[in-house]
Amino acid sequence: MQPKLYIGIMSGTSLDGIDLVLVSFNSPKLSLLCSKLVPFPASLQGELRLLAEPGNNEVERIGPVENQLAECYAIGVQQLLKQANYQPEQISAIGCHGQTIRHRPSQPQPFTVQLGNMHLLAALTGIRVIADFRRKDMAYGGQGAPLVPAFHQAVFAKLGQNRAVVNIGGIANISLLNADGTTTGYDTGPGNCLMDDWVSLHRQLPFDKDGAFSAEGKLLPDLLQHLLEDNYFQQSAPKSTGREYFHLGWLQQRLSGQEAAADVQRTLCRFTATSIAKALQRPNLTEVYICGGGVYHPLLMADLQQLLGPATVQSSSVAGIEPDWVEAIAFAWLAQAFDRQLPGNVPAVTGARKACVLGVEYRP
Repeated sequence: MQPKLYIGIMSGTSLDGIDLVLVSFNSPKLSLLCSKLVPFPASLQGELRLLAEPGNNEVERIGPVENQLAECYAIGVQQLLKQANYQPEQISAIGCHGQTIRHRPSQPQPFTVQLGNMHLLAALTGIRVIADFRRKDMAYGGQGAPLVPAFHQAVFAKLGQNRAVVNIGGIANISLLNADGTTTGYDTGPGNCLMDDWVSLHRQLPFDKDGAFSAEGKLLPDLLQHLLEDNYFQQSAPKSTGREYFHLGWLQQRLSGQEAAADVQRTLCRFTATSIAKALQRPNLTEVYICGGGVYHPLLMADLQQLLGPATVQSSSVAGIEPDWVEAIAFAWLAQAFDRQLPGNVPAVTGARKACVLGVEYRP
């Protein structure tokens, strides 16, 4: 039987660009055939950052942004196919997450918003698109996030071993892959988002490359404790969050103004590590796989290893999937799960009343 080909597209809360992958599925195995990062145009990136927080005239601003996103996604798909030497008609579908600008799962009327004109993406590429993965889970009482644990379970779990997968993008989320075959998980809080915002404010850099800014500073224990006292960390799972909650304004409200900028950056690094480690505290945890941009922050990885030892903390590449592409592959996987009518959520993770087939189809 010929393997089926799917494209996965992910643009996350770090807002660093669009991750695209071409994946071959020959059930139950998958192979990554090609991958590509397409940076956001600066104007689009800036508009997405503004839309991630409440602002003025959002509806008028969202319309053009949705179309611009679809155009950027389509350009990425075309470049990916050219690089891999495949034609659109050879692709079963595109699984596209869209760009989250608001995630409010705990309100009286819960909702989530992912931007991207998927009809336009299908028209521009000539390929079916599967998108809108979160709202079906929310319709059944779930948080709609995190969505990747079902994929993590399929590719990283091993019976008899307690493993964890941690994605450290703008927001960090965990999947606990238990020895008995069950899976749980949730968003732990900020991943890179506060560190990115702080280094951007003080060094005009998009992120803390190699953790250099963090390494200049010293830990501020009182600030760390103050940050960890936020109500989000006291809530029990299932829970999820986003940039609309953890943003630069949230941080600045908790500062005295007397702190050295590098000391704040060092403390934010430890804050991310501590919030993740607290979520992973359980007996007999043996292996922790890290994916997302946080894997390239040496001090963050060292903090995690210190806090989680004796479990080993290492890149997901050790388990066979490069950390940059795990989430994009997950959305290719969710698209093929939609086509096979297999559940894409884990109710123990999201709190949904039942396992559901996730996604909506958009045809060219």
